[in-house]
Amino acid sequence: MRLDTFDNREFERGRSRLVEALWLTISWLLVASWLPGSKQRVFWLRLFGARIGRGVRLKPRLRVKFPWRLAVGDHVWLGEGVWIDDLAPVTVGDHCCISQDAYLCTGSHDWSSEDFALTTAPVTIEDQCWIGARAVVAPGVTLRQGAVLGLGAVAVSDLEPWSVYLGNPAGRVRGRHLDSDTARATP
Repeated sequence: MRLDTFDNREFERGRSRLVEALWLTISWLLVASWLPGSKQRVFWLRLFGARIGRGVRLKPRLRVKFPWRLAVGDHVWLGEGVWIDDLAPVTVGDHCCISQDAYLCTGSHDWSSEDFALTTAPVTIEDQCWIGARAVVAPGVTLRQGAVLGLGAVAVSDLEPWSVYLGNPAGRVRGRHLDSDTARATP
């Protein structure tokens, strides 16, 4: 590869450079900061175009690259240090928990192209999913309803519904059921 030939001019950032610079400043000062306060984080993300549902809890050190590409459902928890690197859309369903220092990645590079071309793909997290602390979700991955990605696991392909995944790359280790709904359990 030849990094001197890399050209990112065709990437659509979604907002002007001025809006992006303003977001980076606000984000650094008030969203990604150590300051407590979920409501103020929700306010700033919404102001910059994120679609955030009701009852959302956002912890300190949250990083969101482009809030205008983020949709978060109702009653979602985003833990301390979560990084949403949303070069492409990221959608989080209702009643999801994304734990401390998890990384949602929507961009990479084509290592087979000489100019190391940027590639992007959305990340989708359906309802009632849990992403464990320090877990990673790769570009283009969907976590189906009720899926769990365990501590430090790396999801490089879609996760089946109501299943628990561990490891790198993440592999299904068992089904998941909720005490109130054992009918969804899968062996």
